[in-house]
Amino acid sequence: MRRLLLLRHGKADRHSAGGDHERPLTRRGVEDARRIGEFLRDEKMIPQLAVASDALRAKQTLERALEALPIHVAHMFETTIYLAPMERLIETLRLTPDKISTLLAVGHNPGFGDLASWLAGAGDPEELKLMREKFPTAALAVLDFEIDHWEEVQPGGAGLKRFVTPAILRGDAGDEPD
Repeated sequence: MRRLLLLRHGKADRHSAGGDHERPLTRRGVEDARRIGEFLRDEKMIPQLAVASDALRAKQTLERALEALPIHVAHMFETTIYLAPMERLIETLRLTPDKISTLLAVGHNPGFGDLASWLAGAGDPEELKLMREKFPTAALAVLDFEIDHWEEVQPGGAGLKRFVTPAILRGDAGDEPD
């Protein structure tokens, strides 16, 4: 079995002197990233490897989430994930070493939302619907695959085990703003 923890970066400032690539997380973005990290810890969903876009907001999201985990998780920043379309994300995912059974990936929409929808062929109907309608900032899709090798990832080949947003974790039934 393989597990993909697909996390969209947290809420970021709208502008940065360094351009889009250098936009930092807002205070809410930092809090939401920590909240998702606490969820991963509490649910015992500890990745063996974490990979994030090299954009500042994705790096900060990963760093804040990892702070909540009980062990050090090897991580890296990958330029090819920055604003990548779904097709490039699929190629990158299929290159994951087989020794990694649980992978955390942090990146951007629309690619991450598209990838989650492309991968999820089963799961709780309400969570699937929620995920497909909107993949907001700091949303996490937990996708399980009954495969031996990451290169075997196919459309609809994953079961959506969980879809959580910071608003869900806060117990806020309202819409999750981006």
